[in-house]
Amino acid sequence: MGILDYDFMVNAFAASGIVAIVAGIVGVYLVARGQTFAGHALSHVGFAGATAAGLIGASPLFGTIALTLAAGIGMGALGERLSARDVAIGIVLALALGFGLLFLHYYTSFATQATALLFGNVLAVSPTTLIALVVMAAIAVCGLALISRPLVFATLQPELAEAKGVPLRLVGVLFLVIVALTVSACVQIVGVLLVFTLLVGPAAAAERWTTRLGTAIALAAGLSLAEAWLGLVIAFYTDWPVSFCITVLSAAVYFAAIALPGRR
Repeated sequence: MGILDYDFMVNAFAASGIVAIVAGIVGVYLVARGQTFAGHALSHVGFAGATAAGLIGASPLFGTIALTLAAGIGMGALGERLSARDVAIGIVLALALGFGLLFLHYYTSFATQATALLFGNVLAVSPTTLIALVVMAAIAVCGLALISRPLVFATLQPELAEAKGVPLRLVGVLFLVIVALTVSACVQIVGVLLVFTLLVGPAAAAERWTTRLGTAIALAAGLSLAEAWLGLVIAFYTDWPVSFCITVLSAAVYFAAIALPGRR
């Protein structure tokens, strides 16, 4: 039988493709704004949300979404400048990890699902989860399109943007809400610990090869999609973990971007 003769593989290709494209697009802005730490922190916050949802019998996906959205709003509201942002993110991250451990302590039967959350399990994506990923992706892309111009302005020239009346804090909060949705989607594919694989890796590589925003977005989305789908193919024929394959491909592309000339 071929790789697409299995329903679970079809779902895996659809889910990883949707998430990879959105992650590549959002990742470009995340790298440009120097907020990769925020993406890392939100993924860990999502773990706490998922474990909390498991504790009360709710869906881990919706628990992840709820807490990452709350954390994204909190991070954006607590500090716009880089130094303030780093402190706010660190505090939220530490608090979330503490709660995650507490929830696991009281609900040890969730340990198996917790492992899937940490490292991802795209092969177990259900049709219901796939629909949720489509909705999340649509909201993230549409939201990013709406704030793209003020976001780019605030990213490249924050002082001038503020002088021109751009609400920097509001733009920052809205962007982190979009990042939170993207992180929640990425967790379903590569897990909490490997979110950088899709969210930052392709975008960082694209940034080294071009300085044009449109080109960087297209390149990052394409790289992310290629890594996700090729990772699935390799995992299918080798029986290696999908997340491992995608991570290795992402790292290889980034190292190639460092080695090869770019910035055109």
